Parts: sequence; C-alpha cells; structure tokens
Amino acid sequence: MKRYKLFINNEWTESSGGLYFTSVAPSTGEPIAEFASATPQDVDRACIAARRAFEVSWGEMDPEKRADLMLKAAGIMRRREHELAEWEALDTGKPIAETAGFDIPFSIVAMEYFANLAREVQGHVVPARNEPNKVCFDFVTYEPYGVVAVISPFNFPLHLLTRSLCPALAAGNTAVCKASSATPMTTSILGEILLEAGFPPGVVNIVSGGGADAGEALASHREVDVIGFTGSESVGRRLIELSARSPILKKLVLELGGKGPFIVEADADLTEAVESTILGLAYNQGEVCCAMTRLIVHEDIHEAFLGRLASAMNALRLGDVLDPKTQMGSLISAAHLQRVDRYVKDAVRAGAKLVCGGERYTVPPCDKGSYYRPTILDDVNADASCWRDEIFGPVLSVRRYRNIGEAVRIANDTTFGLGANIFTRNYRTAFWAGRRLNAGSVWVNIQNGSQIAGPFGGNKNSGMGREYGVFGLHEYLKIKNNVWNMGSDPMK
Repeated sequence: MKRYKLFINNEWTESSGGLYFTSVAPSTGEPIAEFASATPQDVDRACIAARRAFEVSWGEMDPEKRADLMLKAAGIMRRREHELAEWEALDTGKPIAETAGFDIPFSIVAMEYFANLAREVQGHVVPARNEPNKVCFDFVTYEPYGVVAVISPFNFPLHLLTRSLCPALAAGNTAVCKASSATPMTTSILGEILLEAGFPPGVVNIVSGGGADAGEALASHREVDVIGFTGSESVGRRLIELSARSPILKKLVLELGGKGPFIVEADADLTEAVESTILGLAYNQGEVCCAMTRLIVHEDIHEAFLGRLASAMNALRLGDVLDPKTQMGSLISAAHLQRVDRYVKDAVRAGAKLVCGGERYTVPPCDKGSYYRPTILDDVNADASCWRDEIFGPVLSVRRYRNIGEAVRIANDTTFGLGANIFTRNYRTAFWAGRRLNAGSVWVNIQNGSQIAGPFGGNKNSGMGREYGVFGLHEYLKIKNNVWNMGSDPMK
C-alpha cells in the first residue's frame, strides 16, 4: 500500500505529529493508501515556504516562464492520465467513465488554459485630468496577492483543486493545498507531477489530514492572503468567521452548496429533458453542488414526465467503479449513505410519494460499498427538509406548477443560488424566466455543467466569487491604481 508524506518546499516530509491516516475505497471498503496527518505546525511550515517562494521566485518570475512550467506539468498529467483516473475512481467511488471522461481531462485543461492566460494579464490606462502645470498619468495594474490556501472537497478532488490552484499560480501567487481527508490521493500525486515539472521549492505545498485543527490553522494563518474553497455552506461560514477574526482580512473565493431547481414546461422536449435530468441528478451519484435536485414540472405533463424519468433511472447501471460500463458508483461513505436515506425516509413519512429508488443497492459487487438507488420523491411539501436542504445524493424532489411565474417563484424560494435549468421550446419563455431566476448559472434545454472559459459560482448561500475563465483568474489578482505626476507640460 502506498504511503504519502506531506509535500512542503519540494520535499516529502513527515508530519511533526508522526501520525498517518488511511484512505478507503467507498465502493469496496478496502484501504487504498496511507497519508501523513498534518499538524498546525506543519501548516505553518508550508505557509512560510509559500511566502518565501512568492517573494524570491514565483511572484517575480516572468509570466512566460510560469506558463512554461504549468504546461510542462500538464504534459506530465497527460502522460499519467489513466493512472490518475483509476486512482480518482477508487478514492471517490465514482465510475471510471466519469473520472477518465471528465474529472482528469478537465483538470489537465485547467492547467493548460490558465498557463496560457498567465501571458495575458494586462493593465489599463485611465484618462487623467491634468492640473495646471502638471501632466498626470493614471494607470491600473493587476498583481498577485501572495499566498493562496486552496481547500478542495471530496466529490471532484483534482478537478476542483486545479480550478482554484491553476488561476492562482497563473496570476503569480504561491499556494498551500489541502484536499479532503476522504479523497487525498490525486492531490498528493500532483505533488509528484509538479516536482518532476521543475516547479521552484515552496510554490505549491500539499498538506493532508489533520482534521479541523489543520484546516483552521491554514485558513487563519498570517501568511495566507486568499482562501479558495469549495465545499459546504457551514464550512464556508466558518471560513468567513476566521477571516473576520484575522488581524488582516483575507479574500474569500467560495463555491458552496446548491439546491438546483429545474423547470420543465408543458412544451418541452421530454426526451431531451429526461436525458438531461439523468445527467444532472445521477452524475457522480448526485454528489454535485449544482445537481438538478428540485424538479418543478408543469401539471399538464407531470405524470408523463415522471413515468419516463423513473424508467430511465431504474435502468441506470450501478456496479464496479473500474468497469467502463458502470453509470453510477458509490456514495463517499456509509455514514453519508445513512444521511441520504434518512432524508428519503423522513420525506415519505411526511407524505411524499416514493416513485422509485429509496434504498441501498446491494447486488454484488456493490454489497460492500455505499451504493444508493437513484430516487424520485413526488408531491413534496415546500417546507420539507428534502426540498430545502442539500442532500448531496441521487434524490430528486418534485413539485408541480400551473404557470411560469409560479414556477420561477418556487425555484427562487431557497437560500441557495448556484444553478438553475429550464426546458422549453419557447425561447421567449426561457429568456423571461432566465432573467428572473436567482442563480449564478442558468442552463436552457441542457443539464448543469461548466466550460473552462465561462464563469461559475453562486449567489446567496451558494458562495461568492467566480471560478473559470478570465473571471476566475481575476479573483486571484488584486487591483492597484497608480497616479503619477509627470511634471510640467514641456510645451508650456
């Protein structure tokens, strides 16, 4: 079994506490590898190394050189692409069809895309009002903050790490990365890749485990300027608290929870809507922040749509995560499965109709993992916890509506605002509704998703800031206005 130490200042080093923890495959319950468990003292070493690297190498490095190193890392990732996909599938419990088809390729694309954007950071000239006998020059520059703490979740370990890490590096920042203790494997492998690519010492440091003590030590460290975090609303709120208590406020880029509504109009293409719902709900076992989990369906097509959707869900193939034909894998843990199941059971007791699913899936080889059948709950009450809370599993809650105005009101009646979908052939309706849906992204006639060049992030309790594209790059650049008195006008 592999054993990974902490990666600090380009060295693999033991934890000061000397402790290790074991990562377990959710689909089998078998151990995968051991990882050093970081202490606050280890976090301190990593942050100091990152600050030193920012000041002596990376922050002052020519953007062309930074881009070259990032592209070299991307090339090594491509060489190890299949290996990364296998480890990601084992570590997360998701099918290899997903890790090989999206997670790892998108991580590589992020490294390449932001490497090239490193060359494109430009300033602006502001028209200056010249005073008598003075010529003024006003210009704006974009500069790196310094040290970025990147804290990534368990559901897309490498993908959601790189979407924050890569723009931070391209902008000239250094980083300390902390993956979820449930899925640390590919983050540690990334340390091997960056070392081989020739990154200077301290530019990227990786600490694992350590629980809340290590995480809070990182988020509150004096050397950390920016926190890039993807995860739960509760942890996001805690990070805001830690920043507020810090002597110097930190910038926060937070992508938190979601409770994605999707509206299906009476004129929608039902085949297209069903296929999109399957991808939007069951992908990654529903462990997706922007998953399509609240179906708001027109009363005229309610029965027909649910019938077709239930048939499609029942046909999904659950199985061995390393089998390319497997469509759904295991939830991240037995404890999380119990939480998902508790939401379903509570909803049924409160009067919701169980259309399909609603139970653990135990047909071999799934009997040793935490597999849960995709589930539909119909006629859910607006106050039900399954309608309000982020379940983070393959559970769809359903309500019906009469007109598009009512549908939008139902969709917006939530504390979240990450993504929303609408299915209709009437583009006037789509435009009207899209303007009024309170979400960071609105998808029309397509499932939830993201593109590397398009902004992604949430409103309300779904977070702050945006990832991807030039929008994501600029989250890791601070703006400086420079006003110079150039002296007297030489023509006067």
